Amino acid sequence: MTWQIAVAQPSQLGESPFWHPDEQRLYWVDIAACQVCRTKVLTGSVERWTLPSEPGCIAPARTRDQSTGLVIALRSGIYRVRHWGGDLELLAPVLHDPATTRFNDGKADPLGRFWAGTIYEPRDAARAQLFCLDARESRAPALEIKALDATTANGLAWSPDATTLYWADTPRHTIRAWDWDAASNVMSGERIFRRWPAKPAGWQPGMPDIPNTPPYGGRPDGAAVDVEGNYYVAMYEGARLLKLSPSGETLAEFAVPAQCPTMPCFGGADLKTLFLTTARQGRSADELQRWPNSGCVLSMPVEVPGLPVNFFVD
Repeated sequence: MTWQIAVAQPSQLGESPFWHPDEQRLYWVDIAACQVCRTKVLTGSVERWTLPSEPGCIAPARTRDQSTGLVIALRSGIYRVRHWGGDLELLAPVLHDPATTRFNDGKADPLGRFWAGTIYEPRDAARAQLFCLDARESRAPALEIKALDATTANGLAWSPDATTLYWADTPRHTIRAWDWDAASNVMSGERIFRRWPAKPAGWQPGMPDIPNTPPYGGRPDGAAVDVEGNYYVAMYEGARLLKLSPSGETLAEFAVPAQCPTMPCFGGADLKTLFLTTARQGRSADELQRWPNSGCVLSMPVEVPGLPVNFFVD
């Protein structure tokens, strides 16, 4: 299996992709450009919607069983929009200092709550958090802190039976897992799902391996889960995507034609197309010459379908 270019127009920092089953469209964000993007992949045309600040993550939304727009995590809070390009309706303001912290990776859970982790931009302390917002059944939406002790929140996902929650801290090269009770929204039994060696001091993309040091394979960014419970994680700066078993063992490794893959998702009518966003922001001219498709959305067929996207419900 080889990667194809699904979206040739590059993003600076592509993230948060999902396949919208009602629209048969691929959505994602370009965080650095403050844009939400979408495309009907077969046509190749891309729509871009510019927002007032960085959209860390998005999810499709549903009201009374009708698909109605998106939920978007911006620097100042979590917002609801009823249609593409529509007005931003504030659901919950942030509980952190937006001068140093913004939302990053997030998505809706199987019961319709929206989760979003943060990134502490100075990256000198583990001040990032994982939040959950519940607006179901006319609840007054308010952010609830669900996990702490991270620097860059990533890798959020749930197992197919909705009993395990995964969350990564990218700079620590670590993915944690919890037992999760979906109905009560209680997390317990925190453990290390997978951890990788830190980036060697002085490492740069394209440089020869450092003697007596294992080759650097990147750090965990965004993730998605298939129907068998396998966890697909983009390894930022590792030019690869890993398929991990529910126990954390590597089942497959897919080389990526970009140094910085950011997040996978499953799409297509049968959910057997794996899409992958990538980044080009801040990368060197030499790297971009070597990987000219950095920032593009890639795709690859897979044999095992992924889980469908969860909708935020209000």
